[in-house]
Amino acid sequence: MSQATAPSLALGNLYARELPELAVSWQAAEVRQPQLLLLNEPLAQELGLEPAALQGEEGLRLLVGNQVPEGATPVAQVYAGHQFGGYSPRLGDGRALLLGELEGRDGRLRDLHLKGSGRTPLARGGDGLAAVGPMVREYVVSEAMHALGIPTTRSLAVVATGRPVHRETTLPGAVLTRVAGSHLRVGTFQYARSLGDPGLLRRLADHAIARHHPEAASADNPPLALFEAVLGTQASLVAQWMAVGFVHGVMNTDNMTISGETIDYGPCAFMESHDPATVFSSIDHGGRYAYGNQPVVATWNLARLAEAMLPLFHDDQEQAVALAVEVLETFQRRHDDALFGLLRAKLGLSGTGDDERVAALVSDLSGLLQRNHPDHTGFFRALGAAARGDAEPARSLVLELAELDDWVERWRALGPDPEAMDRVNPVYVPRNHLVEEALDAATAGDLEPAHRLLDAVTAPYDERPGLERYAQPAPEEFGRYTTFCGT
Repeated sequence: MSQATAPSLALGNLYARELPELAVSWQAAEVRQPQLLLLNEPLAQELGLEPAALQGEEGLRLLVGNQVPEGATPVAQVYAGHQFGGYSPRLGDGRALLLGELEGRDGRLRDLHLKGSGRTPLARGGDGLAAVGPMVREYVVSEAMHALGIPTTRSLAVVATGRPVHRETTLPGAVLTRVAGSHLRVGTFQYARSLGDPGLLRRLADHAIARHHPEAASADNPPLALFEAVLGTQASLVAQWMAVGFVHGVMNTDNMTISGETIDYGPCAFMESHDPATVFSSIDHGGRYAYGNQPVVATWNLARLAEAMLPLFHDDQEQAVALAVEVLETFQRRHDDALFGLLRAKLGLSGTGDDERVAALVSDLSGLLQRNHPDHTGFFRALGAAARGDAEPARSLVLELAELDDWVERWRALGPDPEAMDRVNPVYVPRNHLVEEALDAATAGDLEPAHRLLDAVTAPYDERPGLERYAQPAPEEFGRYTTFCGT
């Protein structure tokens, strides 16, 4: 790359070098006329990249994988996974590439990764391509999650390829440039275990410890400490999803990270009408990944991780199982404690004691929400007004007014802090009808709705005039929302 069009970019090949058995060397498909659709300038600057350079010809070639910095080794990562409960022994990046790792200005190592960069040997019959709409969805929703303070992979850019993508209809193609702590997954460990190579499994665990949980290296049993650390980050992550009403939609084991970051924004959405049975995915017919099931599924996925790691926990299988179960049984408590803390904050009660009274309020509110199905985001934001003495916005969202009034009276007696509530209860999340509006427009070549939506959801707590429609749930005529994986 020329100095004028590319920032000094040193990409490492740590994963490819340390775990070659879990990678396939590959190159991105050629994109003859890349066109930049979205560029995350703040993220680029965090990574030490010059936004202006990324918009030039060579910068765009980097963003689609056609210009690879010297020393980088692009690979498609190999992993297994339980998909809707069924085990697939060899999955992997069928339409994605890990370009390499780069160190940001903060000293943290991150993956630079592509989605939609062409068919790899792991494509399993797919075309390896991605359409503009799903890539814009991932960009918008992942940046909204980041703004909410929820651990997530992030989106650096969406670049149109000029290549048609054939789904139910013909759509314009795009490549998403994704940034992540890493792309190590539960499924990575499952695949390594399936190869029957104890040395590889141990190297993978050591790699994960060094990359994400270095404190585990000094534990008496580092692999078990790694498992416990992953369980802790996932308990915290799922609690954060539950607090904001986020439904991941495809919690397969290949979509659960070792880093504790949210990954894969296919059939995801934010719940509007509060209901534990909420499902958005077009293929989740049984509700396996419904909103209310997410903590249970996370536990199930972590049990699969434990199974994969058993030989590392202890040479005796019975003792290895006992050690794994002891850790696994802590998930529900950790999740519930994390969620309770988040709900205390959402209710403005973080600074108070009296856990028993707060727990009763949280339990009673949960029942009220499940019976009345108010807009999840709008209701919690409306409680800020109730804390200031005006309960009407919250009352307008429920039918059981007497029950709500009784609850509000007991809650106010504990002195909720409305300013603190406004700092944790968002005004704006990616509303489903507005996401679809933005995706349809982007597919047609108009990025303005996506930019307006991003403006709202990347400053989610700051109520601003002119953005009223971004705070409102979908109109009734929008109907039941269904999402698709985009493959």
